Amino acid sequence: MMAVSSTELGTLPIRELLIKQSVPASIGILFMSVNILIDTIFVGQWIGSLAIAAVSVVLPITFLISSLGMALGIGGSSIISRALGAENREKALQTFGNQIVLTLGLAILAVLIGLLYSEEVLLLFGANGEIMQPAMDFFIPVLYGVPFLALCMMGNTVIRAEGKPKFAMIAMIIPAFGNIILDVIFIKFLNLGMFGAALATSLSYFMCFVFIFWFFIFKSELRLQMHHYVLQINIVSEIASLGFVTFARQGVVAILSIILNHTLYIHGGEISVAIYGIISRMLMFALFPILGVTQGFLPVAGYNYGAKNYVRVNETISKSIKWAAGLATIIFIVILVLAEPIVAIFSKDATIIKETPSALRLVFAASPIIAIQLIGAAYFQAAGKAIPALLLTLTKQGFFLIPLILVLPNYYGIFGVWIAFPIADILSTLVTGFFLKREMNRKLTYVQDGI
Repeated sequence: MMAVSSTELGTLPIRELLIKQSVPASIGILFMSVNILIDTIFVGQWIGSLAIAAVSVVLPITFLISSLGMALGIGGSSIISRALGAENREKALQTFGNQIVLTLGLAILAVLIGLLYSEEVLLLFGANGEIMQPAMDFFIPVLYGVPFLALCMMGNTVIRAEGKPKFAMIAMIIPAFGNIILDVIFIKFLNLGMFGAALATSLSYFMCFVFIFWFFIFKSELRLQMHHYVLQINIVSEIASLGFVTFARQGVVAILSIILNHTLYIHGGEISVAIYGIISRMLMFALFPILGVTQGFLPVAGYNYGAKNYVRVNETISKSIKWAAGLATIIFIVILVLAEPIVAIFSKDATIIKETPSALRLVFAASPIIAIQLIGAAYFQAAGKAIPALLLTLTKQGFFLIPLILVLPNYYGIFGVWIAFPIADILSTLVTGFFLKREMNRKLTYVQDGI
């Protein structure tokens, strides 16, 4: 698949651009999701269902730390896309240099805090009872690889902002293959248990970092000089305001994980935590094409918004929602039909095999409509509108799902946890759809018509 140069984001047909941007992004997310999925299968089959619960506790912590890189990457990439669209190359370079410094500094600080307060952090995130020991075995080695993961997440979004999604895809594929191979070696053959799983994960992050580093040295349009690494208050402020949307979302996801793990443990013990571990992996895996369309949407919308080509922005929004909604519907049908055999892949535990399929179907029940929420929030981020992007991004997990999980299980037990997911999807889609429609009808149309 041919790469797209930054200038072509403003000239090629929207359909062609979305395909060139979204397909590699989807493939990359697919491999990343398959990596996490297979990792969970290996852990469940070779170590036990308790290990799945332990991984479910640890991963939200590491993702929260590494999401610093994702947040700075997406926030900075929005600036880079619009700067390239406005032919302001120096601002794009200064932004990228500042992204690198901020990502590395904040990731190392977060890892040090995690190492100093590891037990307290694990307890906070739900490492209750017998979950604590395997969680600790997994947590510490993974922490050492998190700075590399943060730099990879930041660099990946910049690669897409340059219009080179093929390289971004490769960057996501490399750690997936590396982790799967190392899992087999460390868990199956060397019998290193949770430590082996963690070691494989950290080394796979480093592999990704090596490729990202190579790209920016030899393939990138962004050739940095030393002065680009000097932090500029105005650029740092803009990166932070836009990146805070992503970090706030991940922060809310972390809070959600804390509430979920404690609620599940109270109402169903370690087994319920393990069941959600399987469901959360399926959420990451099954929704990969919708997330890929969203990732492909961002640089196209951001570049054309920066170039003030609002007709193309409108077209990008419409096509992205239609494609993502169609893919989400197909995914929902597959989950509906194949829930039982899917669950059986993860565990031999009879209770998990019996209880997980119905919960899986409930969690995915409203997935056909989530495209509106994802693309809607992404538009405001691509356009550099930090406040509405933040609020719309937080609607599902922050404004609806967390309150529902705090309330419904008190009346309906574990069923209340699972039914909270589709209810939150529906409510957040209605809210986002309203604001996106108003933006398309009033703001974009108003500007492009010159009224």
